[in-house]
Amino acid sequence: MPVSTKHVLIVSPALARENNGNWQTARRWCHFLRSRYQVTIASDWNGDASAPDLLIALHARRSAAAVAAFARAYPARPCVLVLTGTDLYRDIDTASEAQASLASAGALVLLQSDGMAQLAPALRAKTHVIYQSAPALRPVAHGAQRRYYDVCMIGHLRAEKDPLTFMRASTLVTSAKARLLHIGGALETALGQAANATVASNARYRWLGNLAHSVTRRRLARSHAMAICSLMEGGANVIIEAVTSGVPVLASDISGNRGMLGDDYAAYFPVGDAAALARLIDRSIDDPAFHALLKAQCAARAALFAPGKERNSLLQLVDNMFRG
Repeated sequence: MPVSTKHVLIVSPALARENNGNWQTARRWCHFLRSRYQVTIASDWNGDASAPDLLIALHARRSAAAVAAFARAYPARPCVLVLTGTDLYRDIDTASEAQASLASAGALVLLQSDGMAQLAPALRAKTHVIYQSAPALRPVAHGAQRRYYDVCMIGHLRAEKDPLTFMRASTLVTSAKARLLHIGGALETALGQAANATVASNARYRWLGNLAHSVTRRRLARSHAMAICSLMEGGANVIIEAVTSGVPVLASDISGNRGMLGDDYAAYFPVGDAAALARLIDRSIDDPAFHALLKAQCAARAALFAPGKERNSLLQLVDNMFRG
């Protein structure tokens, strides 16, 4: 199909310098859509730039001004709103600007199925679930005499990601070869200080700081398991990248994680429960059958996160929005 002259603008408050999940979504969707449309990414839109034919906005609250400006300027043109974790599990209940974005958008996108329960019934008819994706990587084979069992946490140090639970868990694990690696920059000073203090007091814990996405993915692929401790998630890219690398996930028991891994997944721990996370880490190392179960459960979900599936779902949605 030839590339259309229609212009799609993706508004993402997070751009490349933030190196976070929202930016990865914007970057990947831009790539998919450019096979059919003219596409640009911007952090905002206020009507000054060239007028897009369709707006895709990430984040109901942080992109609210762009959604409102587009609706005023071009009420007949389509707008797609992608809901993040803070949207679904906080802002749409408390922030009037997020609620206005929900009303203005012609279509809503969730990044995992469990989020549908957070929406009012009247909004569900215009809501679509599009799972994000990552290219599959060949699982890394580790020898029986490996020196470390690395469990990584990937995410900038901010309250919603709950990095303190990972730090506390590092003091409670008992497996002799366990090593806990944290990748992400300190967005909150106090959490950076806590990470430095944990590094100084506990040899099991290493804070690697903010790494390039390609480096992070390679580090993840070499890991024994990945921990996600978040208080809220819209559909975590890091879960997808772990699953498509053959790396089991140890996940906080929240809606956003259940929507990615399924209700029957065997490695949830209560939010903020560092002792429970430490027990899962120890069990994943000391109980090979448990680790194999987690790998099998993740492998069963991998088809949801195939790039072709995400691309086709996104293009179908945008094509349909243009057809009206």
